[in-house]
Amino acid sequence: MGRKRDILIAALVLLMLWELSAILLDSMALPRPWTVLRDLITKLANGSLLDDLAVSGFRALAGIFLALTAAVPLGLVIGAEKSVHKRVSPFIYLLYPVPHVVLLPLIIILFGIGNFSKIFLIALIVFFQILVTTRDGAKNIHRNYFLSMKTLGASRLQLYRHVIMPATLPKILTAMRISVGTSVAILFFVESFATTSGLGYIIMDSWGRADYVSLYTGISCMALLGFLLYQILDRIEHHVCRWVVND
Repeated sequence: MGRKRDILIAALVLLMLWELSAILLDSMALPRPWTVLRDLITKLANGSLLDDLAVSGFRALAGIFLALTAAVPLGLVIGAEKSVHKRVSPFIYLLYPVPHVVLLPLIIILFGIGNFSKIFLIALIVFFQILVTTRDGAKNIHRNYFLSMKTLGASRLQLYRHVIMPATLPKILTAMRISVGTSVAILFFVESFATTSGLGYIIMDSWGRADYVSLYTGISCMALLGFLLYQILDRIEHHVCRWVVND
């Protein structure tokens, strides 16, 4: 209850700062938060935003899931196996700093303007975040844990199951929580053109029509999506990593 209260207080403080800024600026480009909140509730209640919220949520979740299924096994192997680490790490070193968002035009050319190209770009960017964190988590496991299991006759598969995966799991979940913010940011970018659905499209369309209330409604809805995804991962971490103290 204490954490929920703190989050509620923080939300109220942010709304008050928004209200104060709107009063001081007195500009149509910054509407009052209560006006935006009323518009958000109305559009969610009548269903006019639900389809776009569902589309954006699906794209973000699919991108994260695709990245997770590819990055975690690869990261565990690279971090735990020295020979694999030696051969693969130079490729990660070269590819990770590349701003993958600039590949969107190429991805659209290759895969079209449908959902897959948007999901693929989200997955590509999030993939490297999860991969590097998973690799480092597996690499930094103390060797004594491996020696203890080996003296008990553990196989390589059992080492992954009982040592490497549990020890790396908190790092993986931390990377996924970070990837939520990244995926929502990339989601806005990929939905800002070559599409007619999603919260990014709503935001850009409202901006073009100078409908600032709808603009802030779309931004608030995208922030709500990110918050919900973050809460889901927070709950998962609470259940599967009970030894980790959440801040």
